[in-house]
Amino acid sequence: MPPRDALLLAVFLAVLLALAMPLARWLARIADARELDGFAGRFERTLYRLCRIDTADMGWAAYATGLILFNALGVLVVYALQRWQAWLPLNPQHFAAVSPDSAFNTAVSFVTNTDWQGYAGEASLGYLIQMLGLTVQNFLSAATGLAVAFALIRGFARRSATGIGNCWVDLSRGCLYVLLPLSVLLALLFVAQGSIQNLSAYRQVTTLDTQSWQQPKLGADGTPLKDEKGEPVQQSMTSRSQTLAMGPVASQEAIKMLGTNGGGFFNANSAHPYENPTPLTNFAQMLAILLIPASLCFTFGRMVGDTRQGRAIFASMAVLFVCMAGVAIWAEHAQHPALQVLGVDQAAGAWQGGGNLEGKETRFGIAGSALFAAVTTAASCGAVNAMHDSFMPLGGLVPMWLMQLGEVVFGGVGAGLYGMLIFAIMAVFVAGLMIGRTPEYLGKKIEAFEMKMTSIVILLTPFLVLVGTAIAVMTEGGRAGIANPGAHGFSEILYALSSAANNNGSAFAGLSANTPFYNTLLAVAMWFGRFAFIVPVLAIAGSLAAKKRLEVTAGTLPTHGALFVALLVGTVVLVGALTYVPALALGPMVEHLQLFAGRG
Repeated sequence: MPPRDALLLAVFLAVLLALAMPLARWLARIADARELDGFAGRFERTLYRLCRIDTADMGWAAYATGLILFNALGVLVVYALQRWQAWLPLNPQHFAAVSPDSAFNTAVSFVTNTDWQGYAGEASLGYLIQMLGLTVQNFLSAATGLAVAFALIRGFARRSATGIGNCWVDLSRGCLYVLLPLSVLLALLFVAQGSIQNLSAYRQVTTLDTQSWQQPKLGADGTPLKDEKGEPVQQSMTSRSQTLAMGPVASQEAIKMLGTNGGGFFNANSAHPYENPTPLTNFAQMLAILLIPASLCFTFGRMVGDTRQGRAIFASMAVLFVCMAGVAIWAEHAQHPALQVLGVDQAAGAWQGGGNLEGKETRFGIAGSALFAAVTTAASCGAVNAMHDSFMPLGGLVPMWLMQLGEVVFGGVGAGLYGMLIFAIMAVFVAGLMIGRTPEYLGKKIEAFEMKMTSIVILLTPFLVLVGTAIAVMTEGGRAGIANPGAHGFSEILYALSSAANNNGSAFAGLSANTPFYNTLLAVAMWFGRFAFIVPVLAIAGSLAAKKRLEVTAGTLPTHGALFVALLVGTVVLVGALTYVPALALGPMVEHLQLFAGRG
């Protein structure tokens, strides 16, 4: 890795840590089940009275039921808004209703914090749908993850308790006191840097250069004309005008990042200059993606009464992140073999600014693009500032495997922490087996029920990914979407299912996924990847909250030092390797070998 890129990574982590520490104290404050003081407390109590919300503690089953019903209602609302779009206001381009399968996929996608997009936002959705449908769900889906994380932390912190908190209080506080104020600040920064924020109609402008392109010539019936060989007849087109899409971009961009949502206002996502205009906004977006997930590590330590526990979780995530980001940056500095100039030293050229620039914005460069890819897939964000499909095989493997690890390397808002705590439970269970002692974590015994729920959580997403990929490659509907045959085509399908089941939302983009087959398959993977994961986590929280805390003895495994960090990192990597390496070997690994053997 070039020194300047290593410096970028170091500065990024240093700034992230500096911002995460104070935010962690605020998160611990609002996660407290007690009522808030002052104006915030009065406002909150008034809100609950108006909505007729009972703020009493809930058991895990009631908590889970509330979250699932609330989010299921969100799916219905977003679906209905898209289907009624042609009759709704704030649609200056007069977009038609979205097709049923695409509307269903998008509704599930944004409710589950995945934000997978099989459509071009600026060419499909009006402003009302973008704001009332998608942006609102960006807040609510992130608040759902935050609520589940709070509930699990309370499970570890409480003793002999019957409840794990109140889901309505947690959802409200997450939106009002965390996501909303931070989004306002970030949106103002984006506007100051050049992002747009308006409700104007699209603008037609005259370009400086004449644009030329080829397109099929259509007959009177609207079908493409063909020559005597059966090939489409092409006609030359020129133009000196361009349509510039407008809209409330900065506001959606802010919560898209802070909520680890990832759904772009534009099809180009964070590569679009209206969404991500400068290197400063690029750096700020990467920080925003990991800010709340990193802060939650230290919030965990504060709430369980031992800040060392939070530092250990953060250290485990940071070790994995630095390793994976380093591999991505290194891989993208390698030049494509077909583009190497005979007699030029590849390594020297790479460190001097060469490498794989395909699919990347020059204003961000290789390091800014590769680091962004690692950040967005370490979290369940899915925002992209470069085409992952254009990465080198090993560079593309990094974001894919980060998702397949369960997105616990900081992870999504709330989801990363509770996912990593599940791996921590697995780690202490393995350690208990090795020394012949009943495993415990933070003074709570890890018994049969917790391990059954942990097993469901760890095995669920691999099941969805691998079975879904198998279905896609075995059926005509799945194979029809492949644009690139061979190993890369398989990688595109594997990436899509990994992204959907782990609620990321990014894509290799070579796969034509906006079809009834993929819209349905991916929607199922997104829904169960989110809520079939959350229910066992809340069950564990309820079980732990009811237990007494054991005293620390000489035989207690310390869970705050370097040994535990190594054990936790090893558990995450081992589970990810055993589960996905066979599938990865059929995709990016074999593609890398073919490429550098001269057959790519």
